[in-house]
Order: sequence, then C-alpha cells, then structure tokens
Amino acid sequence: MSVKFPTKIQGPVALIGDVHGQVDKLLTVLDHIRALPDFEQRWIVFIGDFVDRGTDPKATIDIYFELAKEHPKTTAVMGNHELVMGAALGWLPLPASTELAQKWVEFYDSESTFESYGVPHGDLAALNRAIPQSHRDWLVNLPWVVEHPRCLFVHAGLDPNTPFAMQLRILQQRDFTLNRPPWLCTKTFVDTDPPQDCPLPVASGHVRVPSVQLRPKRILCDTSGGTDGPLSCVLLPERLVISSPGQAQPVSTTSAGTKSGWWKLWS
Repeated sequence: MSVKFPTKIQGPVALIGDVHGQVDKLLTVLDHIRALPDFEQRWIVFIGDFVDRGTDPKATIDIYFELAKEHPKTTAVMGNHELVMGAALGWLPLPASTELAQKWVEFYDSESTFESYGVPHGDLAALNRAIPQSHRDWLVNLPWVVEHPRCLFVHAGLDPNTPFAMQLRILQQRDFTLNRPPWLCTKTFVDTDPPQDCPLPVASGHVRVPSVQLRPKRILCDTSGGTDGPLSCVLLPERLVISSPGQAQPVSTTSAGTKSGWWKLWS
C-alpha cells in the first residue's frame, strides 16, 4: 500500500505528539479521536518520531497505514529518529550517513526498533532486509512540514534568527545536504518563538514537556518522550487535550495565549 502525505491541509486538527513505538497509548488516543462527532472532517497530524524507545515501533507504522486507509485525512512529518534511521540504513542521502549509522545504534534507543522487526540490535544489514518495502517508502517520503492556514507543523520548530520564507522553502524541499537539519533535530527551538516574520504559530514535538503548552506563537505536544509519560493529542481549534489514559490533561498557557495570538486566528 502506498501512503500519501498531504502537506497542505485545512479544517479542525488532532495533533498527536511523538509516538515512539508506544502502541497501547496510541490506540487509546485514536479511540478517543474516532469518537469525536466531527471525526470525518478532522485532520490527524503526527508530529514525527514513530520509531525507537517504545515497545513496538513496527506496529506503530502499521497502525499509521491502517489509519490512513480508514481516514484519508491523516498525515505526518518526519522526526529526527526517522531521519537518522533512514540515514543509517542508507535510504536518505545525508552527508554523514556512516557516522549517523553508529550514532543511531548507540545513542537513539533503537533497540526496540530492531526487536520489533525481529533483528538483533545493531545488525543494519539484517534490518534492511527485514523491513517491508512499504515501510521503507513510508519513511523515505515523510515530509518535513505540514502547512495549515492557521498553523505550521514541524518536528522541532523554526530557527528564530532565519527568515521565515527561507526556512519554509527548505522544509518544503527537504534539504538533505545538511548533516543535522535543525527543524528536525535542534532542541533549543522549544524555548524560542519562530522568527518575527512568521505569520503562523508553530506546533512541534521533539522535546518532552510536562504538559501540553500553548503559547501565542508555539504549541508543544510531546509529553511522553517515548518513556513513562502520557501520549498527548491536541485538538485545534478547541485547545482541548486528549491523553493516553483517556483523561483531560493540564494545558500550560499564558494570558497572551488565551486572549490573542494564535487562538484568535482560529476564531
């Protein structure tokens, strides 16, 4: 099955944070999304990092395939873990692919990814043979950005010191000449707003936060980090959060965020 990734969407959104192989948490969140009265009209956007850390990364990709078949308004962006995995296996043309292969094996909690495909940890050749072609095509074609008239979705965020138009162009084109594309890999973007000429709030994951954060120009949705926290889903424009236990989760916001900024854009 071929998977298409719509990159320009509009309408209500269910934004899902970094999944990292957490099958049970993902299924719980999806059950709650399916129960929404406007499910058929709502886009489901995954913010990247499906693989590594959690119990069954392969199954989370399989779930994505099933969901996209059931609900065509499903899309995703590439996370740094997909980027490094693709480079390690020789699928993505990053300049430092040999170096990244060693890093992925040693420092990215990739044990569960190898195990989920039935391959000993570190055996890249065996993993390359074991991964279905459909999964390879899925990873290779993940976009770096999804655009909405009211929000921009990118795994790690935007550089506050680089013009917006330049960054958007690079994201749209996926510039693999960069060893570590900052929009997928940089952790400091979580603490900064996008550049002043950015007309939209930016939603990202990548860095674990204690609870979903809604700032005037930023939405942060990774509350599990692939470990012991809940998997979060942010409903936009409602500003509601679904968490994997199926309970309401605290939302960190600011007075500016509740009265102006991105929230007014959805009104």
